[in-house]
Amino acid sequence: MTTLLHWLPLLGVLVVVAGFALRFNPVPVVVVAGIVSGLAAGKSIGEILALIGNSFVSERALLLFVLTLPAIGVLERAGLREHVTNWIARLRGLTLSRLLMVYLAIRQILAMLGLYDVAGHAQTVRPLLAPMAEGAAEKRGSPLNTQERNDVRAFCAATDNIGRFFGEDVFIALGAVLLIQGFYSQHGIELEPLQIALWALPTAIAAFMIHAIRTVLFARRIAGNAPSSATPALRPDDGGKSGSC
Repeated sequence: MTTLLHWLPLLGVLVVVAGFALRFNPVPVVVVAGIVSGLAAGKSIGEILALIGNSFVSERALLLFVLTLPAIGVLERAGLREHVTNWIARLRGLTLSRLLMVYLAIRQILAMLGLYDVAGHAQTVRPLLAPMAEGAAEKRGSPLNTQERNDVRAFCAATDNIGRFFGEDVFIALGAVLLIQGFYSQHGIELEPLQIALWALPTAIAAFMIHAIRTVLFARRIAGNAPSSATPALRPDDGGKSGSC
């Protein structure tokens, strides 16, 4: 019986699963799940509401990400993606590989300085980088098909991930660096966060070089998929053959 009571707070997980399966609004589903788990844990309604209120106040910075989505939606409705694509098309020297490598370098440098939330999928990749990359790829002379467009968008997202992942480890105040320091400290090895960050720098450089090579190969593949604009004409008097014996 005691074991059963110990597992009762997990009823909130079932509420979340059921709510998402029935396609209910996620916000009330999560709130109801929290209330159910609180009641199952023996908390009163007042204690549960106080806990939700304290959590909301302490994590109010997360609302910035919620406000980002409607702002991006308004910009896209106003034609942001189309304007970006047309602007990139007018820049002759900007190719797909150059664009992605410059973004990768900027993303890594910002992450190294601890500014890893300045860019990201929602605020940068979807509204800006992906349309710019599509416009750069279409400089091959023909529009991208659906599969190629999805590949370009996925590669842009991968570039953002790699830039952040391998750049943020160089920032000494990152939680992962402190976790590594704590792990080694438990085993009698004392390391300073600066030492760990400096040893992560060669990895970040190697990641940049490897992904830069992948970017060049990807850009060549996209450019090589362009249909040929010059189709050899058939002479009407040779029976449909393109040459003579």
